[in-house]
Amino acid sequence: MKSYSLILLFFIPVFALSQNCTLKTTKDPYTKEIKISSGLISLNNGQYSIEGTKSEIDFMFSIEGKCFDDASTASVFFEGTRVKANLKNSGTMNCDGLFHFTFRNTNPSPSALMNLGKKKITSIRFKDNTNKETSISLTEEQQQTLMDLINCVANESKKLLQ
Repeated sequence: MKSYSLILLFFIPVFALSQNCTLKTTKDPYTKEIKISSGLISLNNGQYSIEGTKSEIDFMFSIEGKCFDDASTASVFFEGTRVKANLKNSGTMNCDGLFHFTFRNTNPSPSALMNLGKKKITSIRFKDNTNKETSISLTEEQQQTLMDLINCVANESKKLLQ
Protein backbone atom coordinates (compact mmCIF):
# COMPACT_ATOMS: atom_id res chain seq x y z
CA MET A 1 0.00 0.00 0.00
CA LYS A 2 2.87 2.35 0.81
CA SER A 3 4.40 1.82 -2.64
CA TYR A 4 1.14 2.81 -4.37
CA SER A 5 0.89 5.95 -2.26
CA LEU A 6 4.48 6.81 -3.08
CA ILE A 7 3.87 6.34 -6.82
CA LEU A 8 0.76 8.54 -6.68
CA LEU A 9 2.79 11.20 -4.86
CA PHE A 10 5.18 11.39 -7.83
CA PHE A 11 2.32 12.04 -10.27
CA ILE A 12 0.88 15.04 -8.36
CA PRO A 13 3.27 17.54 -10.03
CA VAL A 14 2.36 16.14 -13.46
CA PHE A 15 -1.36 16.60 -12.79
CA ALA A 16 -0.77 20.08 -11.38
CA LEU A 17 1.03 21.16 -14.56
CA SER A 18 -1.67 19.81 -16.84
CA GLN A 19 -4.38 21.71 -14.96
CA ASN A 20 -2.75 25.10 -15.71
CA CYS A 21 -3.30 24.59 -19.41
CA THR A 22 -6.62 26.31 -20.11
CA LEU A 23 -6.82 26.90 -23.85
CA LYS A 24 -9.70 27.69 -26.16
CA THR A 25 -10.29 25.25 -29.01
CA THR A 26 -12.21 26.32 -32.11
CA LYS A 27 -12.97 24.63 -35.41
CA ASP A 28 -13.13 26.62 -38.63
CA PRO A 29 -16.58 26.00 -40.17
CA TYR A 30 -15.21 25.99 -43.73
CA THR A 31 -11.80 24.34 -43.59
CA LYS A 32 -12.59 22.20 -40.51
CA GLU A 33 -9.13 23.15 -39.18
CA ILE A 34 -8.82 23.01 -35.38
CA LYS A 35 -7.21 26.04 -33.73
CA ILE A 36 -5.93 26.18 -30.16
CA SER A 37 -5.67 29.65 -28.59
CA SER A 38 -4.58 31.22 -25.33
CA GLY A 39 -7.04 34.06 -25.84
CA LEU A 40 -6.04 37.71 -25.57
CA ILE A 41 -3.89 38.46 -22.52
CA SER A 42 -3.13 42.01 -21.35
CA LEU A 43 0.34 43.36 -20.67
CA ASN A 44 1.52 46.76 -19.42
CA ASN A 45 1.18 48.59 -22.75
CA GLY A 46 -0.14 45.90 -25.06
CA GLN A 47 -1.77 42.50 -25.44
CA TYR A 48 -0.73 39.12 -26.80
CA SER A 49 -2.24 35.87 -27.97
CA ILE A 50 -0.70 32.51 -28.89
CA GLU A 51 -2.50 30.28 -31.41
CA GLY A 52 -1.61 26.83 -32.62
CA THR A 53 -2.81 24.97 -35.69
CA LYS A 54 -1.73 21.80 -37.44
CA SER A 55 0.83 23.75 -39.46
CA GLU A 56 2.08 26.61 -37.25
CA ILE A 57 2.24 28.35 -33.89
CA ASP A 58 1.49 32.07 -34.14
CA PHE A 59 2.37 34.75 -31.59
CA MET A 60 0.33 37.94 -32.02
CA PHE A 61 1.15 41.12 -30.13
CA SER A 62 -1.06 44.20 -30.21
CA ILE A 63 0.55 47.56 -29.43
CA GLU A 64 -1.77 50.48 -29.89
CA GLY A 65 -0.73 53.29 -32.22
CA LYS A 66 2.09 51.43 -33.99
CA CYS A 67 2.56 50.59 -37.66
CA PHE A 68 4.40 47.41 -38.61
CA ASP A 69 5.55 46.07 -41.99
CA ASP A 70 7.55 43.06 -43.18
CA ALA A 71 10.84 44.77 -42.14
CA SER A 72 9.71 45.26 -38.52
CA THR A 73 11.49 43.22 -35.86
CA ALA A 74 11.15 42.17 -32.24
CA SER A 75 14.04 41.50 -29.87
CA VAL A 76 13.19 39.13 -27.03
CA PHE A 77 15.39 39.45 -23.92
CA PHE A 78 15.75 36.57 -21.47
CA GLU A 79 16.24 36.66 -17.70
CA GLY A 80 19.78 36.31 -16.35
CA THR A 81 21.56 36.46 -19.71
CA ARG A 82 22.57 38.90 -22.40
CA VAL A 83 21.34 36.51 -25.08
CA LYS A 84 18.35 37.68 -27.09
CA ALA A 85 16.17 36.30 -29.84
CA ASN A 86 15.56 38.45 -32.91
CA LEU A 87 12.27 37.76 -34.67
CA LYS A 88 10.85 39.25 -37.84
CA ASN A 89 7.24 40.29 -38.34
CA SER A 90 5.45 37.57 -40.28
CA GLY A 91 2.15 39.44 -40.38
CA THR A 92 0.87 41.86 -42.98
CA MET A 93 1.70 45.55 -43.13
CA ASN A 94 -0.71 47.33 -40.78
CA CYS A 95 -1.20 50.40 -38.60
CA ASP A 96 -3.38 48.52 -36.13
CA GLY A 97 -0.37 47.69 -33.95
CA LEU A 98 -0.44 43.97 -34.80
CA PHE A 99 2.91 42.17 -34.82
CA HIS A 100 3.10 38.43 -35.58
CA PHE A 101 5.89 35.90 -35.48
CA THR A 102 5.30 32.28 -36.33
CA PHE A 103 6.98 28.93 -35.96
CA ARG A 104 6.31 25.72 -37.86
CA ASN A 105 4.43 23.15 -35.80
CA THR A 106 6.83 20.22 -36.02
CA ASN A 107 7.88 17.36 -33.81
CA PRO A 108 10.34 18.13 -32.28
CA SER A 109 9.59 21.83 -31.85
CA PRO A 110 11.93 24.40 -33.44
CA SER A 111 14.81 25.34 -31.12
CA ALA A 112 13.83 29.04 -31.08
CA LEU A 113 10.34 28.11 -29.86
CA MET A 114 11.80 25.77 -27.24
CA ASN A 115 14.01 28.61 -25.96
CA LEU A 116 10.96 30.86 -25.56
CA GLY A 117 9.32 28.12 -23.49
CA LYS A 118 12.37 27.32 -21.35
CA LYS A 119 13.66 30.77 -20.43
CA LYS A 120 11.77 33.59 -18.76
CA ILE A 121 11.30 36.60 -21.03
CA THR A 122 12.02 39.88 -19.25
CA SER A 123 11.19 42.26 -22.10
CA ILE A 124 10.39 42.50 -25.78
CA ARG A 125 11.45 45.47 -27.93
CA PHE A 126 9.48 46.07 -31.10
CA LYS A 127 10.87 48.16 -33.99
CA ASP A 128 8.08 49.64 -36.10
CA ASN A 129 8.21 50.72 -39.75
CA THR A 130 9.96 54.00 -38.79
CA ASN A 131 12.64 52.13 -36.75
CA LYS A 132 11.22 53.56 -33.51
CA GLU A 133 11.44 51.10 -30.62
CA THR A 134 8.65 50.24 -28.21
CA SER A 135 9.49 48.10 -25.21
CA ILE A 136 7.21 45.82 -23.21
CA SER A 137 8.62 44.80 -19.82
CA LEU A 138 7.11 41.80 -18.08
CA THR A 139 6.61 41.35 -14.36
CA GLU A 140 7.70 38.13 -12.67
CA GLU A 141 4.12 36.81 -12.80
CA GLN A 142 3.72 37.74 -16.49
CA GLN A 143 7.02 36.02 -17.30
CA GLN A 144 5.84 32.76 -15.74
CA THR A 145 2.40 32.99 -17.37
CA LEU A 146 3.92 33.58 -20.82
CA MET A 147 6.39 30.72 -20.41
CA ASP A 148 3.61 28.35 -19.27
CA LEU A 149 1.35 29.37 -22.18
CA ILE A 150 4.12 28.89 -24.74
CA ASN A 151 4.78 25.36 -23.46
CA CYS A 152 1.09 24.60 -23.22
CA VAL A 153 0.25 25.73 -26.78
CA ALA A 154 3.34 24.01 -28.19
CA ASN A 155 2.46 20.71 -26.51
CA GLU A 156 -1.24 20.83 -27.41
CA SER A 157 -0.45 21.81 -31.02
CA LYS A 158 1.71 18.70 -31.43
CA LYS A 159 -1.42 16.63 -30.81
CA LEU A 160 -2.95 18.20 -33.96
CA LEU A 161 -0.17 16.67 -36.09
CA GLN A 162 -1.62 13.17 -35.73
